[in-house]
Amino acid sequence: MNQLRSILAVCAAGALLASAQAFADATITSMKGDVRVGNEPAIATQRIFSGNTVNTGIGAQAILKFDDQQQIVLNENTTFRIADFRYRAAEPRGDRAVFDLLRGALRFITGVVGARNPNVVQLRVPQATIGIRGTDFMVALVNPAYVNVISGAVSTTNAGGSVVFGAGQIGQVASASSLATTIPAASLPAAASSAFSNLAAAQVTAAVTPAAAASPTAGAATGSAAAPGAGVGAAVGLGVGAAVIGTAVNDSPATATHH
Repeated sequence: MNQLRSILAVCAAGALLASAQAFADATITSMKGDVRVGNEPAIATQRIFSGNTVNTGIGAQAILKFDDQQQIVLNENTTFRIADFRYRAAEPRGDRAVFDLLRGALRFITGVVGARNPNVVQLRVPQATIGIRGTDFMVALVNPAYVNVISGAVSTTNAGGSVVFGAGQIGQVASASSLATTIPAASLPAAASSAFSNLAAAQVTAAVTPAAAASPTAGAATGSAAAPGAGVGAAVGLGVGAAVIGTAVNDSPATATHH
């Protein structure tokens, strides 16, 4: 009887673990240097859940691949939190993707959720709400915030109004009350420039398009995403920031709407 109880207990524990793994949100597919999930050292292939915070140290980098094929590349000295991620291939109405970039810089490559239901995606940082559509883009928080669009389009929205940036454009958002502006690559501060250079060099697959998201093999994006021709330089530690990055409602670049 005791042996039977032990077997049942092991089976129950295994079922709970399998259930937790099934509902995990992302996997660390690549990492170097000091990468932590919360306060604990991360390990390669580790599964990450909603509510988890990932921190990278000096010279570190991590790539997270979500269950919908979305990818997040974290630069060094970055703090990133998965606030709420929900994805089921057959249940698009339940899609949800909310993230917080609290410090540093990241690269965001759209997955199935962002391709089929972009309005539910939010990347929250301090200065604005940035929206996505078929997008591969980078954000660096160096106060102000800088956005570099590799492909697709992003919108930045805050108390100052909304601006849409297209592929190849760089945006600057000075504060949560200032309208975003387009700037040349030469105007980027060294910290943002070096962060973008590091992130652009990461080995990732292309953003998932709406057509791919609707296919039977949804999210199986192939090919490397192109690096931006932004004339950016080497690695650096970044500062702190906080706004919301949501979803672009159109793809018209560099258009501004004032409140």
